[in-house]
Amino acid sequence: MEACEDQNALLHEVSNNLCNNEESSSDSNDSPRETKDPLPPPPSLDGVESILGYEFENKCLLEEAFTHSSYPTEKCFSYERLEYVGDAVLNLLVAKEQFFLYPDLDPGHLTRLRAANVDTEKLARVAIKHGFHRYLRHRKPRLEEQIHEFTQAISEYPLHSNGLIDVPKDLADIVESTIGAVFIDCGSSIDIVWKIFKGLLEPLIDPDTIQKHPVTELYEVCQKQNLKIQFVDRWKESMAFNVVIDEKLVGTGIYGTKKQIAQSRAAKDALNNIDTVLSSRKITDENVS
Repeated sequence: MEACEDQNALLHEVSNNLCNNEESSSDSNDSPRETKDPLPPPPSLDGVESILGYEFENKCLLEEAFTHSSYPTEKCFSYERLEYVGDAVLNLLVAKEQFFLYPDLDPGHLTRLRAANVDTEKLARVAIKHGFHRYLRHRKPRLEEQIHEFTQAISEYPLHSNGLIDVPKDLADIVESTIGAVFIDCGSSIDIVWKIFKGLLEPLIDPDTIQKHPVTELYEVCQKQNLKIQFVDRWKESMAFNVVIDEKLVGTGIYGTKKQIAQSRAAKDALNNIDTVLSSRKITDENVS
């Protein structure tokens, strides 16, 4: 592509030669030695510019935006600094858009709406929808599997799961790092950045489509109905959370790798069953009266 990719090609050649030397040394000593697979050629980033509809002046910024810290490069860089810039730029752009789009919304609602549009799951969905993940340069052993699982999981939740599924953070990171790269490359113009990314971020969550996190919603329902709620943490023993309302088991959530997801699923299960508790309480109240 240009100088940056030439440097990487040289790095891969050196890496492959080192691997071959190790194998030769192993054969000469007649002792088996485990060697790492040589690095595959990095994916071409031309497709990213096509997705963005933007051609980079500094191609190295584009390469940096799609390089994970696990991926060895001659410059030893990763997307983390550009992610930092992109996170700040994206928050500013979404805040600006919402300020003019919803003049009657108070700061609290605007903050919640902005958070929903820039959180990890929302941005990870953007990465999958537009295929950014295909260009990520990394050496994380399980990342491809996690991306596959996430891609399947989001089919059950068209807009957002609100904490019910596991999200590979790396997907959200490369969206933010790409925003940061464009911002730096175009001379720090937030107007250019928004013109490029507004369409990619669609559909944006709005006041009509935003949903509450199931744990928050459950607490609010119980407070309104004067119900006593308790989350029982059994995650260490059985990877599960139970929800007990008025001393009755109402919901259970299980998830092995993240405790917060198990709790969220338990809350969602309890919300699905809360009508049973309310009906039982109504019958009790009627019998007492």
